[in-house]
Amino acid sequence: MFVRTPAARTAVALVAATLAALLLAGCGQDDDPSVATPSTVPTSAAPSSATPTAPTPTATSTPSASASTTAVDQQITVTIAKKRVDPPTGRVTVSKGQLVRITVTSDVSDELHVHGYDLGARLPAGTPGSVEFRADKTGLFEVETHESELVLFQLVVR
Repeated sequence: MFVRTPAARTAVALVAATLAALLLAGCGQDDDPSVATPSTVPTSAAPSSATPTAPTPTATSTPSASASTTAVDQQITVTIAKKRVDPPTGRVTVSKGQLVRITVTSDVSDELHVHGYDLGARLPAGTPGSVEFRADKTGLFEVETHESELVLFQLVVR
């Protein structure tokens, strides 16, 4: 027969509470410290020169003056209306080291999230929300909304 001591019960409760906290700390939490409006730009690294990518309507090398005064290498703009993503979901390629700004305008309140970089921004209905970051990790990263669960595009960093 197995008898648990009070110390063993406390340890089991502590492990269970820790596991529950980890499960609740998923990417859908509103208290995620990476969610900000607007995001701040790292100032320690100078922007690299823009590397040409395949023509795409979602990415331009012309910076927008609305989110910050720092010149960006890739400006990616997406609009969501009636659960439709414009331009349609696809891949956007950037070079490692580029400064990227993603601006999204949605017709309903939502939250923007860049997987892999753990960045996000609140998207009030009808108001653009932006994240700006240095693309310092290579790979394929989904950019999505949380409430409507729309994949906006896949960011390819090479």
